[in-house]
Order: sequence, then structure tokens, then C-alpha cells
Amino acid sequence: MVTPGAKREAVAHAREHHGLSERRACSLVGVSRRVIRYQPTRVDDAPLRARLRELAAERRRFGYRRLGYLL
Repeated sequence: MVTPGAKREAVAHAREHHGLSERRACSLVGVSRRVIRYQPTRVDDAPLRARLRELAAERRRFGYRRLGYLL
């Protein structure tokens, strides 16, 4: 199984070194153009995770559901 990142690299290589268009490079690699153009976004949940760890340290016997209610 090939990761989307590896597919992006293969398309970039084909475009740079062989002068192919994005459409043609994606067709040769066998990947959708949406995969190439997708920009991943990551949510910054560090404060939430820190608070959850604090609650878990205070109340060791609570599970994730009860800790979630405390948030």
C-alpha cells in the first residue's frame, strides 16, 4: 500500500523531471488530482489534551467517558 504522501512525491517528480502536466502525471501514477491538491489541516488541541491529562492524574479511576463529562 502506498501512502498519499508517496503518491504526491511521485507526481511532483514526474512534473519536475519529465515536464508533465499535473493531469498527465496524476493519470500515470494512478491517483486522483484531489489527493494531490488536498491540504491537510491539523486542529491544535494541546490545551484540551493537557486538561484531560490533569483530570486523569487527579481521578485515576475515571474512564475516558467520565473525564469527558468533566471537561
